[in-house]
Amino acid sequence: MKGFSKSNLYSIKQFYLFYNQGNEIFQQVVGKLESTNLRQVSAGLNPSNNESLTIRLQVDDEFGNHPIFQIPWGHHIQIITKCESVNEALFYVQKTIKNGWSRAMLMNFIEVDLYQSQGKAITNFDGLLPDIQSDLAKETLKDPYNFDFLTLTEGYKERELEDALVENITKFLLELGQGFAYVGRQYPIKVGNRERNIDLLFYHLELRCYIVIELKAKEFEPEHTGKLGYYITAINHQLKKNIDNPTIGLLICRTKDNIDAQYSLESSSQPIGISEYQLSKLLPENFKSSLPSIEDIERELIFYI
Repeated sequence: MKGFSKSNLYSIKQFYLFYNQGNEIFQQVVGKLESTNLRQVSAGLNPSNNESLTIRLQVDDEFGNHPIFQIPWGHHIQIITKCESVNEALFYVQKTIKNGWSRAMLMNFIEVDLYQSQGKAITNFDGLLPDIQSDLAKETLKDPYNFDFLTLTEGYKERELEDALVENITKFLLELGQGFAYVGRQYPIKVGNRERNIDLLFYHLELRCYIVIELKAKEFEPEHTGKLGYYITAINHQLKKNIDNPTIGLLICRTKDNIDAQYSLESSSQPIGISEYQLSKLLPENFKSSLPSIEDIERELIFYI
């Protein structure tokens, strides 16, 4: 191979040094082979040249099939320059392979720190869902959700938040993660003679279940789980089919006390996850555009100096 630029050579070296930390990749490969030929070698046997070649080919084959060799080079540049550990890097490698992420999507999930937030929501899934669905459901939810694409005023109301999320439904779904299929907003559900509305209703293609989402533009309160549990029960009775898994609820609130949330979930008979959301853009775009940029301020300072 030839024709590498200086920057490419630097990236190749960076790739090698990054994944060579503690020899994690090599140890993973060796671990798979220890039960066969490598175990014999470690026991003190003297393999023939043919046996040595077989072992080497096995190692080469294992390395070639490793996930880090199954994503484009451009993805690796983003991963090795932005991830702090091999475990974090491998997390994004696996997600890229599983979900077919483009480089832009990969960068988005790295920027919102999916590695740190995924699976961190407080839930009661362990006691209310089968093991396989519980693990996948916990992995699916995040805490916090980062809604930085929204622009709201400081005194925004709960309905304003919901309106903004629905208006940006594509970005909202991207933040929620792979597998969420949008069913409806203010989804009507009639129980007895009274009709109520669910904030957001989704169907998750991997979990094979409905997901009821309630948005609260305020601090978590224990009664929120009671209302969400009520909606879950209604969906189970009216929409869930025999082929569907139990409906899951997700409460996304401004802030929460983790102990308070955990106590509330322990008293609920429905599978619910509780997460926070973060907003960093709280000024209207037209107002922000009227403010001077850093460059404008610097130019003014230079003029006066």
